[in-house]
Amino acid sequence: MKRELRPAFLAAACLLCAAPAASAAQGAGYPVRPIRIVVPFTPGGQPDILARLIAPKLGEALGQQIVVDNRPGAGGVIGGRIVAGASPDGYTLLSVSAAIAIQPYTRADMGYDPLKDFTGVTRMATAAYYLVVPNSLEVKTVKDLIALAKAKPGQLNFASAGAGSATHFGGELFCHTAGIDMVHVPHRGIPEALTDTIAGRTHFFMAPYGSSVGLIKEGRLRALAVSTIKRSRVTPDIPTIAESGLPGFRYDSWNALYAPARTPAAIIDKLNREVGRVLRSPEIEQRLLALGIEAAPDTPEELNKFTAEQVAAAGELARKAGIAPE
Repeated sequence: MKRELRPAFLAAACLLCAAPAASAAQGAGYPVRPIRIVVPFTPGGQPDILARLIAPKLGEALGQQIVVDNRPGAGGVIGGRIVAGASPDGYTLLSVSAAIAIQPYTRADMGYDPLKDFTGVTRMATAAYYLVVPNSLEVKTVKDLIALAKAKPGQLNFASAGAGSATHFGGELFCHTAGIDMVHVPHRGIPEALTDTIAGRTHFFMAPYGSSVGLIKEGRLRALAVSTIKRSRVTPDIPTIAESGLPGFRYDSWNALYAPARTPAAIIDKLNREVGRVLRSPEIEQRLLALGIEAAPDTPEELNKFTAEQVAAAGELARKAGIAPE
């Protein structure tokens, strides 16, 4: 005897069947209005440069205007809150740096979880930090710097652009990996850290390419190595820290595009495909390389996995270095 299917069961089955179709439908008509990319920092940094660089071509591909909205403050937290609290419809995105992985260990008042409240669209780019030292310091290589620091424990120091900044974490990672004891000297920003390093008041700084390349070329700073696992395409003559005595060392300056959690997969996939196409275009690749940045688009799944790894690594380093949220 056949059993009749109850209406409630039929309704549930219809909902389950309709879910993938609904998600696909949400992506099919998207976008129908302008898209906002929130940059949680002031203009001029990598997250801002990348957002403004891709916006025109991405707008052409999607048939809608892409608006770049700078919302600086609290180390990137203010902009992050805006996107975390936005509707998950693909119309509010976040262009951010590695700060998103560091924030949980430096800010007590974030108001969002980078792993729970965002979903990855794509990594956009990566760049090297340059381990620079003053010309007055008698070291020519990374091995020389490590040897000097070991000979004078606690007597040398390193600069950063501020406590809890990416340059602070980079300096701490170098010291802990090398097994050396150096004093951290936080500054108000990158220009101040560079000024003190040039003057010899600080003994090394993990400097961003854009801020330091001119000083390196002018001979005002000595670049010992780059922080990426491979040599930078823009300075292939400068060795990596990994090949200079610390095998496996890696500390990238990276940038990525995120959407609010629960944004439909069809929308995420569409954004990933179009942003990736823009980043891979020869014109954009060349413009990025001129800034010392390399395009590095990946899949949403790869970015989510990478973000989780970066958050975990930052937490481990914060614990070792005694960095606590303020």
